[in-house]
Amino acid sequence: MLDLNDVALFVHVVRGGSFAAAARQLGMPSNTVSRHIQALEQQLGVRLLQRSTRRLTLTDAGSNFYARSADQIQALADAAQEVGEAGQRASGKVRVAAPADFFRWFPVAWMGDFLAAHPKVRLEFVLGDDKADLIAQGIDVAIRAGMELEPTLVARQIGTFHSTLVASPDYLAGRGLPASVAALASHDCIVLPRASGTAVWQLTGPEGVQEVEVTGRFHANTIQVLLDATLAGLGISLLPSLITAPYVRDGELVELLPGHGTDGLGIHIVYLSRRQLPRAVTAFVEFTMKKMLDEGLVLPAPAPPAPGIHSASEASSR
Repeated sequence: MLDLNDVALFVHVVRGGSFAAAARQLGMPSNTVSRHIQALEQQLGVRLLQRSTRRLTLTDAGSNFYARSADQIQALADAAQEVGEAGQRASGKVRVAAPADFFRWFPVAWMGDFLAAHPKVRLEFVLGDDKADLIAQGIDVAIRAGMELEPTLVARQIGTFHSTLVASPDYLAGRGLPASVAALASHDCIVLPRASGTAVWQLTGPEGVQEVEVTGRFHANTIQVLLDATLAGLGISLLPSLITAPYVRDGELVELLPGHGTDGLGIHIVYLSRRQLPRAVTAFVEFTMKKMLDEGLVLPAPAPPAPGIHSASEASSR
């Protein structure tokens, strides 16, 4: 009979990406973790992980075993946690990393509603557009937009948002309206800084997906500054509609090339592990996800697959 503790340990190693990460999380020596995984492989009669000095990679057998066992192990852990926390109230500090402009579109008053419902919880926000290191910065939960997520983190997709092209009336008065996606190449476009000074916008529209290389004379590394620069007439931006909608409605910005934009970019809540997640963190995650969906800030989307390290076939495809 398989030792479920060894199976759970295997799941932790996959999610952590290494024996050392799993050992730190579980508070046990790394060589003990390695020894238990070896015992599990011997009992199964197959190799689950390929070891190297730099990384661990799942074998095909390991990938299949993880896919079949991770949810069951998580269900057992969740059931034990629910029993252990039954009757307990959420308490303590929740440290949250979020984009710099988070409270421009998520009213801070809503956090007042959360704190009123959980009087023993304290919230501490770390705002910025740089990707926070959850371990190094002591972050309990992070709110992230886009497609690139660390495979070792637990990610719950809140929903998706749509980005559109916008510019100020003053800019358009001087430069005119772009008549097509290709015409954007001759306009000043406000983009995130890159060494090349250019960016490639991939836009979906009635003609399908079109790409255009754009550049401009003003670059910035936060969404808020990109928005401010667009309002100041410095160029055309590709920005989330949940941020620009109020300005378009008030006439401060004009949507360009209607029907063209980026679809399906996800907004996620990420954290290190589901294991023994504090009740205060769980309460914050559930509140934030429900609020953003109920208020129409994002469109509903199915949850992403369980996180983990890359399989051997995925690694070879890179």
